[in-house]
Amino acid sequence: MNTFQSYVADLHIHIGRTRLGAAVKITAAPSLTLQSIIQYAADIKGIDIVGVIDCHVIEVLKEIEDDINMKKAVPLLGGGIQYPGVTLQLGTEIELYDENCKGPIHVLCYMPTIEKMRAFSRWLAARMKNPTLSSQRIYENAKNVQIKVKDLEGLFIPAHVFTPFKSLYGKGVTNSLTEVFDPTLIDAIELGLSSDTGMADQLEELHNYSFLTNSDAHSLEKMAREYQIVRMKTPSFEELKLALAQLEERKIVGNYGLNPLLGKYYRTICAKCSIPTEENRCNHCRSSKLIKGVFERLRELASNKTAKIERPPYVHQIPLEFIPKLGKKTIEKLRDYFGTDMSIIHHVPEEELRKVVQPSIATAILAARKGTLSIKAGGGGVYGKIERNKNS
Repeated sequence: MNTFQSYVADLHIHIGRTRLGAAVKITAAPSLTLQSIIQYAADIKGIDIVGVIDCHVIEVLKEIEDDINMKKAVPLLGGGIQYPGVTLQLGTEIELYDENCKGPIHVLCYMPTIEKMRAFSRWLAARMKNPTLSSQRIYENAKNVQIKVKDLEGLFIPAHVFTPFKSLYGKGVTNSLTEVFDPTLIDAIELGLSSDTGMADQLEELHNYSFLTNSDAHSLEKMAREYQIVRMKTPSFEELKLALAQLEERKIVGNYGLNPLLGKYYRTICAKCSIPTEENRCNHCRSSKLIKGVFERLRELASNKTAKIERPPYVHQIPLEFIPKLGKKTIEKLRDYFGTDMSIIHHVPEEELRKVVQPSIATAILAARKGTLSIKAGGGGVYGKIERNKNS
């Protein structure tokens, strides 16, 4: 009988290129291939479950099938594809634009098997212009998409819901998910890099959903900058489905993500002169062309600021590449000694770190772990920046 285990899951990772070199996610690094994602997840990042969200692309599906035929991977009972050390969940990100919303909305759809994803891929191809690329616009009513996903026994999850562009609540697209979606056909909510659990729980209509914290990785290094720990018996699709619904003791037990201040869209920024503002016009140039931050947008939408629901802990995590003066060669050195980033960021003792890197870097890693680094908030598409140790 299987016992419960804790799995590290990052369920929003893009493919940049296929094995034959064809572009999939145009803005993603060419080094993001299916094979490099699997290898990096297992050996470098310490991820147990990856959600690759470009699996509607026929060449990607063919590569997975070839891996199965060559015994490099095995379909799991209950859905999902088991690679050495990593389970692949088959996902796709699509862009919805229907008569009920003022702008495009990105959503994530996951299927249990290659056969189900292939069927969904055929259905999508008849409704989008270029099915060989990632995150393409689909010309279909959002609720019809939800119904199709459920007919195929899949999962439907609105993506990075608060970011200003291409999201459910961003840029005034909607004020409620009920304007676009059937709330009973949503399996979870992905928060995005500029928000966390406490911020999202200001919206009462989200209280019944599990929150996902995923990387939306466009490069290998960005993998696992956000992730969740999921309590399940196996890393299969069906177990994940139970966990998102918080059924039969399966559940998310921890969310790990950037401090929202580090996100690219935390505060409102003037689009003309890039100066932060809390007004409807820029205080500097008086322009009304603003990129509204997640902080201000949630303040507009807030319906319940004192939610009394039980959430797993949200741990503010600072990836190694964000830490000042920690370069690529030093990161590689740390990985050579201590293994995965999970160990370095969260577990390696101070005395061990000091044996490998100079004291100032060891101190910065520990300060990041304790949340004592000072952060300049991001906004307008620019990441926040770590400035110094609060206690220094």
